[in-house]
Amino acid sequence: MFRTRTTAAAAALVLATGCGAADMTRQASPFSNARGAKTVTLSVQSWVGAQANVAVAQYLLEHELGYRVDTVQVDEVPAWDALSQGRVDAILEDWGHPEQEQRYVEEKGTIARGGDLGVTGHIGWFVPTYFARQHPDVTDWKNLDKYAERFRTPESGGKGQLLDGSPSYVTNDKALVKNLKLDYRVVFAGSEAAQITQIKQFAKEKKPFLTYWYTPQWLFEKVPMTEVRLPAYEEGCDADPAEVACAYPVTPLQKYLNADFARKGGEAAHLLRNFRWTTEDQNEVSLMIAEQKLSPREAARKWVDSHASVWKKWLP
Repeated sequence: MFRTRTTAAAAALVLATGCGAADMTRQASPFSNARGAKTVTLSVQSWVGAQANVAVAQYLLEHELGYRVDTVQVDEVPAWDALSQGRVDAILEDWGHPEQEQRYVEEKGTIARGGDLGVTGHIGWFVPTYFARQHPDVTDWKNLDKYAERFRTPESGGKGQLLDGSPSYVTNDKALVKNLKLDYRVVFAGSEAAQITQIKQFAKEKKPFLTYWYTPQWLFEKVPMTEVRLPAYEEGCDADPAEVACAYPVTPLQKYLNADFARKGGEAAHLLRNFRWTTEDQNEVSLMIAEQKLSPREAARKWVDSHASVWKKWLP
């Protein structure tokens, strides 16, 4: 899912005809046939926390402000290009893309900062807490090779497995394995959902595993995990993608708006700038979508119905 580098290959934009459980564009807008309806287009990334943000923003824009909201599934780096070009109006959860920020915010001025989301993100390597309790030294990266055989899978060959999510996520993991000289291989599950399925299966069988994961994320409530301490993050230690040998940073997650939309988007732009909630809020909606299998719209409705004191502050 991550996100500190901009070296990932650009993925194609998936428009409203896209498919998959994460495709919120399949939820029909109550204003979809209204002539002259005010329209907002939101970028929605593939991880469920980002879907939760968009679901609540979409619900409020439609039901409180009378907008028609379209959503577009797009990977992290291409989302910046789409935002700059005006193909989408807002990204509601960005984990840090300094090259894009420099190009589009500082130099071209085609993207405007939308403020903090209110959620702090962190990526790391995690083992199940049940294994960490049995083997406390596994939480120091220097001891990982000692357990490589325990983490081995058919997919990782003769090495320990480091389970990652989607190949489209921009991670430092392959460089970290190489530069820390670890006897591990990065294995991609294919998506956040597939990675969750694999983690839950390991946990059900009480098997050891090592995985790339991130906070906030609702899965910690179902499968307690303990972070492995990587070499401490220092500013600039991840500047060269090929030479990274440090932990991921702690990242206050940010919103970004298309610059024209930020100036002319009226009440919609006002609400999106003001949209700011907690990790607990996001996890509540995420859990309803991912675990309780509610549609994003229904999860958003339930959250909105019970948290008026939070979202009413966002309205113009």
